[in-house]
This record gives sequence, C-alpha cells and structure tokens, in this order.
Amino acid sequence: MIRNREVRVYFIIAFIVSTIAAACIFFLNVLAGIISFIAFVILFVSSFWFIKREYGELEKLSGYLRRICNGEYSLDIRDNEEGELSILKNEIYKVTLMLSKQGELLKKEKMQLADAISDISHQLKTPLTSMRVMSDLLSDNDLEAEKRIEFTNNIEMQLDRMQWLLTSLLKLSKIDAGTVSFKKDRVAVSELIRKSTEPLLIPIEIKNQTLVIEGGSNVSFIGDLYWTTEALINIIKNCIEHTGEDGRISIFFDENPLFTEIKILDNGSGIEKEDLPYIFKRFYKGKNAGEDSVGIGLAMAKTIVTSQNGDINVSSRKNEGTCFIIKFYKITV
Repeated sequence: MIRNREVRVYFIIAFIVSTIAAACIFFLNVLAGIISFIAFVILFVSSFWFIKREYGELEKLSGYLRRICNGEYSLDIRDNEEGELSILKNEIYKVTLMLSKQGELLKKEKMQLADAISDISHQLKTPLTSMRVMSDLLSDNDLEAEKRIEFTNNIEMQLDRMQWLLTSLLKLSKIDAGTVSFKKDRVAVSELIRKSTEPLLIPIEIKNQTLVIEGGSNVSFIGDLYWTTEALINIIKNCIEHTGEDGRISIFFDENPLFTEIKILDNGSGIEKEDLPYIFKRFYKGKNAGEDSVGIGLAMAKTIVTSQNGDINVSSRKNEGTCFIIKFYKITV
C-alpha cells in the first residue's frame, strides 16, 4: 500500500500536522495542543483504516482481473453495497460474462471449423483417389482406346465435381465472413424464377419432367437477384434429382403485406422423416442422397435466404414429394 503515491502524500501531511500539534503543546496552550493531537490521532487512525480497506478491495479486484485474464470466467465479485467500488465490481462482472460468452462462441467456432475442414478433406479425398487410380491406368500403353476415353471422361467429371465443391465452399466462406454485400434491389420473382430454371431445363428435359410455374408478374421482394438465383438453383436441382422420369416440378409464388412467398414442390421420392431436421446442415447426406451429392447445396441456399431477411422451411412425405417454402419478409422478424 505504501507504494501508492496518494498514501505517501497522506503520511507526509500527517507528519506535518503532528509536528504542528507537538509545537502547539510546547509553545502555546498545552491543553489545546493535547486536544488537537488526540483529535488528529483519531482522524488519522480512522482515515488510515478507510484507506487501507479501500486499497485492500482494489488489490482484490486486481487479483480477480488476473484470474479472469487466465480464463476463470466463473468468478462472481458482485455485492449489494453502495459506492463506486461496488459499481466497479458489478461492471467487471458484466465484462466477465461477456468474455465468457465470447470464449464459448470462439470455442464453438473452432470446433465447427475443425469439423468443416474434416468434412472438406473427406469430400476431396474421394475424387482425388479416383483420379489417381484413373491416372495410373492411363499410363498403361496397352490400354484400349475405349477404356482410355472412359477413364479420361471420369477424370474430367471428378475435376468438375471438385471445382463445384470448392466454388461453393468459397461462396459460403465469404457469406460467413460477412464479406458479401447483398444488394437490396427490388427483385421481380418471375425474373428470378426464369434465371433459376434456365440452367436446369436440359436435366428436366432428359428426365421428361413437367415444369409448372404460376405467379403474378408484379410479385417482388427486396434482395439480391444474383445470390437468390444461386439459392433457388440448388433447391430446384435437388427436386429434379429426387424426382423420377415423367415427374412434376411446380413453382408457385405470391406476396402479401408481410412477406413474399415462393413454393417449390416435386412429386418425387421425398425425404425420410429422420433426415428432415438436418437437410440444411452442411455436408449432411440423407438416406436418399445420390452418390455424387456432397450435402452443400441446400446449406448454401438456406444461408443465402436467411442473410436477406428470409426464411426457408421444408415439408416432405416419403414417396409423395417435397415442398420447400421460402419467405422474404417485408419487415424485420
């Protein structure tokens, strides 16, 4: 405590006052000097006790802060007394709670990052292994021409799959990092549906599926046309893949004073009940997932929609089809 400047100044003042009191005893009225000296001693002792108590509390707070810096976020230093020290304790406790929550979030993010890296490694390992085998087979000079073409096409297919995966992961990482600035334009849903279905017309035609689109030409919402198109392509593509030949893909859209709604339905194989809660989870593959599925398309679609004041839900029954319902809210919900 003596190392504090305020305490040293206090002792100097006390020494000066005690010297003056002693001088009064010898050179002035003795009784007045004694009374002054006794009053000073009482004041000095009480003040010293108060200062010692306050600095003791500050020293405890310093110890608490050191422990908090070492990660002991469970400390509770609050009290119900009045005064600046009590206010300081309560503020430190609030900061401790905030640090504790941030620490938990960082720990959770690290675990998610580790899981994501593990999933990505697994997804890349399969095509890389396949390409390595094909490459070794192609090095055989006696390999038949038909097999050489088959293996070459297989390698190209695996490269396309890896490119799509890496591109999708890059898009997702940009959104997660907050580096994507979603535009806030008025998007005509009819234009959105046109741009979303154009790249998928050939797969629809190959499977002889029927595409039905119904909605008003004036239906719109505030959002980003490019990114929302990306989301819808992934959803419609999922419906096409899980709907057999001669199936039906339906898209309906409408709006009301609260939100703009887009429904995408199919009459395909449906989604297993136990898979429904997880289909928007990254790298999750349900029981009916195709061999080439990596479980990232629907996850990206959800991330894009929810980043634009939207929401997406799904309902499905096995062998009866699936319905995706997308809502873009006109007010914050």
